[in-house]
Amino acid sequence: MTEIIQSKKALAVNPLKVSQPIGASLAFLGLARSLPLMHGSQGCTAFGKVFFVRHFREPIPLQTTAMDQVSSIMGADDNIVEALRTLSDKSKPDIIGLVTTGLSETQGTDIHRAVKDFRTQFPEFAHVAVVPVNTPDYVGSLESGYALAIEALIETLVPASQSVGKRPKQVNVLASAMLTPGDIEAIKDWVEAFGLRPVVVPDIGDSLDGHLVEAEYTALTLGGTPRSEIEIMGESTATLVVGPSLDKAADILKKRTGVPDYRFAGLMGLDDCDAFTQALAEISGKPVPEKIERHRAQLQDAMVDSHFMVGFARIALAADPDLLGMQARFLCGMGAEIVSAVSPAKHDSLLSLPLDKVIVGDLEDMEKAARAGDAQLVIANSHAVETASRLGLPLLRAGFPQYDLVGGYARTWVGYRGTRQALFDLANLMLSQHHELEPYRSIYWADDRDGGHGKQHVISSATVGLVH
Repeated sequence: MTEIIQSKKALAVNPLKVSQPIGASLAFLGLARSLPLMHGSQGCTAFGKVFFVRHFREPIPLQTTAMDQVSSIMGADDNIVEALRTLSDKSKPDIIGLVTTGLSETQGTDIHRAVKDFRTQFPEFAHVAVVPVNTPDYVGSLESGYALAIEALIETLVPASQSVGKRPKQVNVLASAMLTPGDIEAIKDWVEAFGLRPVVVPDIGDSLDGHLVEAEYTALTLGGTPRSEIEIMGESTATLVVGPSLDKAADILKKRTGVPDYRFAGLMGLDDCDAFTQALAEISGKPVPEKIERHRAQLQDAMVDSHFMVGFARIALAADPDLLGMQARFLCGMGAEIVSAVSPAKHDSLLSLPLDKVIVGDLEDMEKAARAGDAQLVIANSHAVETASRLGLPLLRAGFPQYDLVGGYARTWVGYRGTRQALFDLANLMLSQHHELEPYRSIYWADDRDGGHGKQHVISSATVGLVH
């Protein structure tokens, strides 16, 4: 069992964590005609919006209840009701995700009661779904806030039913925060290759994939999972759960609908990909398509090509629990050594990793362990750029945010092809650390001597022996 070491520092020296409200907002950004609403100060929302815009390089619809000094002390329920009324009237969203922040949680707001007050005062907006979720940013991380939003979404929008398999070709996919838009697209292609129709919740592969549209401006999300699709998840034949952080959400969905589920800690590496492929073959009743068999063979060849570089490589890794676990299993399976593993939050899934220990801390903790373990490579988000620079090591960017690299959000990590590309990138980074030796230049070579003709002294072996 992995030892979990909690950092005892009084403060984060070089923060790794991204807050829960940003994680919850990310989940709502994967829903069609949706609008995340942060209950907090304008600064809380502006900070999150900067993260999203720098990472995705897209305009991000994000609203605030604009708590000020007075409402922070006297109560801000009226801010919630007025914000919900204004957004419902002007933007006309299908879903509003009401997300708390550290300020409103410290103030002691009851967002569920505030939503009831809104329903009472403005019954004309009953068609607008409001999903309240408590996400204080002084606990947890992006991943846990994202998971809380998915749990609230299922409880709010998925009705209790006994209609399992009514749509025999439909499968639900609960997608973890560790998955990129590129990952989501790859998973949908994977599922569709077996003749199945995936309902991905949330589908940031459709809303945040960087596509251009004709509309000059919209106050709502463009693309994503429609509300109507979420409401019929109980009619699916199975649910595919990717990421241990969504286990509780999967439990809620299974209890409400009875839809059987298949759970995967990750989709990176041969074992993970084979398990997912086998589950799809079982659900669909179809053999594995030749195309996927070929992708598997390509990954096997890449493993052979890169094992000399990746095997025994000493790697420092920092990420949220789901991503940390998926990367650690993949790297250890290739023979790499994780000399430093740091997570910003604790999760039970960390206990079963093939590692001696995981530190719950910040990037300073990773830096110290990496230096002590003589690491050769760092894998983390863009917050680790300075850390990698101080260590003199290459950085493979993974996770959120990635603000110093164009297209990092679109990268595909999962599946046979995603794993193959990750192997190539790791191998190339390792090769970049091994430079060619400088050509040997004898001290007896005459440059400016002998009139600058570049003549070489002819020295007998006996003379060389005397010199040395």
